[in-house]
Amino acid sequence: MVDCIIVGAGPAGATAAYHLAKLGRSVLVLEKDSLPRYKPCGAGVSPAIAQWFDFDLSPVISLQVKKIHYTWKMDDPVETELETPMWMVQRDVFDHFLIQQSQKIGAEVRENTTVTGIKFNNNQWQVTTNGETLTSRYLIIADGAKGSLGKSLGFKSPKFHQSFILETTSKKGDVAHFDFGTVKTGYIWAFPKAESYSISIACFRGDNPKNLKQLLIDYATQFGVDVNQSQIYEHSLCLWDGDRKLHTKGALLVGDAACLADPLLGEGIRPSILSGVKAAEAINQALTGDEKALEKYTEIIHQEWGEDMVWAGRLAGLFYRFPGVAYKAAVKVPIATQLMARILCGELRYADVANTAIKRLSGNFFGGK
Repeated sequence: MVDCIIVGAGPAGATAAYHLAKLGRSVLVLEKDSLPRYKPCGAGVSPAIAQWFDFDLSPVISLQVKKIHYTWKMDDPVETELETPMWMVQRDVFDHFLIQQSQKIGAEVRENTTVTGIKFNNNQWQVTTNGETLTSRYLIIADGAKGSLGKSLGFKSPKFHQSFILETTSKKGDVAHFDFGTVKTGYIWAFPKAESYSISIACFRGDNPKNLKQLLIDYATQFGVDVNQSQIYEHSLCLWDGDRKLHTKGALLVGDAACLADPLLGEGIRPSILSGVKAAEAINQALTGDEKALEKYTEIIHQEWGEDMVWAGRLAGLFYRFPGVAYKAAVKVPIATQLMARILCGELRYADVANTAIKRLSGNFFGGK
């Protein structure tokens, strides 16, 4: 029996494994795929994640972006320079690197291992896989947005937001692009890597349009991409939609399984890593006898991430209701784009700017300005 079994080797699971192993706990990570594995994701990463690791992340940073280019339906452009560059990574490389760091300090990782059942019995978890039954004192569920383990334990089912991503090596660059208006309640973003671009499209509010994939193809064509030499993948986003319970007896939800992504911009890697850190701390405290440690984990995630996502959700409600007005009143204003860039880079929180932004947006929406 190990101290903790972690299901899923993405950023959240890998981070939890690293920090638990660093604390001297026995950890077993179960991953259904072979590593490294592809993960559909724009893979823009806030440099703020560096604070949670004591090793160098530069080997897996594909590119550092210093300029953002905004458009409204591929027109009316505005650019901003980033004071702090945003990191771009390849998710297969990035995720594998994190899990390798945990292995170096003692975590065990089993690839090609599908979890077929979980049961809490006699104060321990029995985890059935495609090969055997394993036991642990605690369980971390990091099986992603479409994972089924959280639902099987009675956690609230997430609302999925449809997204597509196009991966191409037919275009290169070093500028991040955001296009608004093409998608009524979402946007398109094109993130450069060292030798490629990842172009994503998603809706963040309301129902998913039936032509989302075609809108992505049309944008990519205008963007100068050879669509015939590209790959398109469908995946789901689980956006923060209010405080939800993230713990149960002996188990925690982390990452996409916990629905932590930013409801305004869709950022998911930073909150996933944060949840992995806090989950490791909670389980370590539980192992030392703190009976309320897992309950505190839910409270900590709500405080350190969720409270700010409330502000992000309020901004999203205004922005995506009247995106044309919002583009002119916010995106095209130099100070606003700088502030948003600082939020993306982890230097500011939405709470620092939300009241001013909401007043400005509301004035434009309802005051005829």
